[in-house]
Formats: sequence, structure tokens, C-alpha cells
Amino acid sequence: MSKKEKKKVNDWQTDVQLDIPEDEIWTYQVPGLAAPHINKPYKYYNFKKAIFVIVIIIAVSLSMYFSVMALQNDTFEYTETENGIEFSKFSNTGYLYELDIDYVSDIEYIAGNNDPKTNFKVVKDTGKPITSVREFTLNCDDKIKTIRIGENVEFVDGKAFYSCWALQNIEVDENNPNYCDVDGVLYNKDKTEILCYPCDHDEYLRQKYGYEKELYKDEVTPEYEKDIQTYVVPSSVKKISEMCFNYANLRVIYLPEGLETIETLAVFKLHERVDQWGTTPSLTNIYSYVADDVTDTRFTTQKPLGVVYNSLPEGLKFIGSDAFSYNQALEYVYIPESVTYIGHHAFWDTCYKDGGELKGVTVMNVAVSEDEFGKLEVGDDWRPKYDWLLFKKAIDVNYSSEREA
Repeated sequence: MSKKEKKKVNDWQTDVQLDIPEDEIWTYQVPGLAAPHINKPYKYYNFKKAIFVIVIIIAVSLSMYFSVMALQNDTFEYTETENGIEFSKFSNTGYLYELDIDYVSDIEYIAGNNDPKTNFKVVKDTGKPITSVREFTLNCDDKIKTIRIGENVEFVDGKAFYSCWALQNIEVDENNPNYCDVDGVLYNKDKTEILCYPCDHDEYLRQKYGYEKELYKDEVTPEYEKDIQTYVVPSSVKKISEMCFNYANLRVIYLPEGLETIETLAVFKLHERVDQWGTTPSLTNIYSYVADDVTDTRFTTQKPLGVVYNSLPEGLKFIGSDAFSYNQALEYVYIPESVTYIGHHAFWDTCYKDGGELKGVTVMNVAVSEDEFGKLEVGDDWRPKYDWLLFKKAIDVNYSSEREA
């Protein structure tokens, strides 16, 4: 190429040599198209390459963005199984306060309505009844207040409603053969298992029984504590499910003698609101009672509970991991002779230090000898040993079968 023919090559131009043998050039020449650039500089190569890369990045980013948006707008997720429809995920639009778990549903938006609170409706496919609800389906939803479970639901994992902070009550269709509710609390049909005490159930009770003005009071009245913050587990119950009472606002729980199992995290970190932003531990006492045919869960309308003990109930066999963790308002625990298993961290952080002073569960009573208690099956590896050290070194353990009535 002569100097006259040479063109100035900018910094962002690069000579690109197409390595095509001279005897094969004809194979790249198509009638009507320009001949290929052989040994000629390809202008703006790096610049065009940069533009191409930027376009690809933008396209991928937009694809990811719209995929996320699609996921967020996919309000209901479910799987068709051999046994029916399994409800697996719920993403709230932000304005759903009641949810019916009965049929596969979708959100249909109303054209011309720009109000996000009213511009949609839930459309049900009555040909697809929901038969099961998986764990953590509504995990951490903070809007839903009422859940209604339809008659076709065969299985509900109690953890499906974990940390649903606004949930006040769960209603079950009376024709459902597997589940029922007792004043807004979820049970299996024969009431041998309690599955879910809603996080904000006290709000439901406050309104139902006329205590609307009691919230955030400095001092709780005895009437309010007995009506709203005391719960009697029916005498038919044999098991308290995982995460059943998590974060509930209860001060006192009555458990029936004959209860056999308290599962993992079943009574974890009960607390009450002290203002709009803060909470404080609430559970102060766990009592056991010996009366039969107790079906009413309200303490104030309850028939006599018989002999009441300040203890876990006789007949209890299994205490799951973290079952009573972080209940720092508790001051005393009695473990009956019937207990054969204590999971790791079962009473974790119920005893704590405040300014160098031990508070919380500072006394524990065990209804067997120290040697027998040491033989208990206590979960896995080092964690139960840590709990054991907590009980042995930090607090007093009395080995006696005498219970406080």
C-alpha cells in the first residue's frame, strides 16, 4: 500500500488479517456481495467489539431483571403431584390480607384501575384443589392476617406459616377431615396435635374480647393477662409441633399431663410488644394440669383444671432442640421423670447475665438422680454438652421429684 493510499489508523483501529489462502478466495465471493477484505485493516474493530460487549451485558441484565420481576409477580407457586396439588410458595403483592388455601389461584389485574390496593382480583381454578401445603410456604409474610384452609387439604406442614408476623387467625373448613381450628389456632382433626398458634393471635383476641385499648400499656391488668396472654392446651393433645408457638405473645401456658412430645423450636422466643417498635420476653410460667376433657383454650372460661403444677407435665418424653430457647422471662423449670430425650439447646439462653447477675431460669428441678439425669439422651455432639455445662455450672439443679403445686 502506497503512502498516498494509506489511511490514518486511529488508536482504536486494528489491522485484522483474515487468513484465507489465495486459491480459496473464490469460495468466499458470492455474486452480488462485495469481495472479502483480504489483508486490509478492519476499521473500528476494538470500538465495535466494545459496543458489542456492552450490548450483551445490557441484554443479560435486562433478562435477569425481568426474570426477577416475573418471579415477584408469580404470586402462587405449586407442583402437581400424584396426590394432587402441592402449594409451595406465596409471594404477597403487598395488599392481600386474607388468603384462602383451597384451589390453585392467580392474580388478575383490572384494566383502568390504577389503585394497587383494588386493581386486582384472585381467580381460582376450581378444577385444581390444593391438597398439601409445604413448609415455609408463606415464610415471613408480614401482611396476611387471616388464612382459610379448604376442605380438600390433606396435609399442612405446621412450619408453612413460620414468622408470618401479621397472622392473627387460621380458619379451617368444617368439612375438612384432617384439620380443624380452635378459636383461630390450627390443630389436627382429633386435636391430638397443635400445629400453629399464629404470631399475632393476641391481636385477634384483643379485638374479639374487647381489649382494644390494652395494647402498649405499661402494666398489664390481671384480666387481660388471663384472657389474652394465657393459653390452655386441650387435654387431648399429645404433641406440640415444630415452631408452633414461635414469637407468640403469651405469658402463661397450661400443658396437659399426657402430653408426650414438644418438638424443635416449639415454644421459641415468646414475646410481647412494649411499643410499636420494641418487644420484651413474655413467657413467665409453664404449668401442667391433670384434668380430663379440657377442650376450651381460654383460661377465664375454663372449667377447673384439677391439680396444677409449676412444671412440665408428667408423661412428657421428648423435648426437641431449642424447644424453649430465648424465653428469658422464665425463672423455673421442672423436668419430670418421664423425659427420655432433651435436644441440644433445649433451654438455650433462658439463663443469662445482666450486669453480672444471673437471671431467668436460675433454678431447675429434675425428678431423677444426678446419675440418671446424666444418662439422658441429649442430642448430638458438643451442643448438648454446652447446655449441660450451663445447667451444671451456671444454675442450681435440684434432683427431686417434688413438684410445686
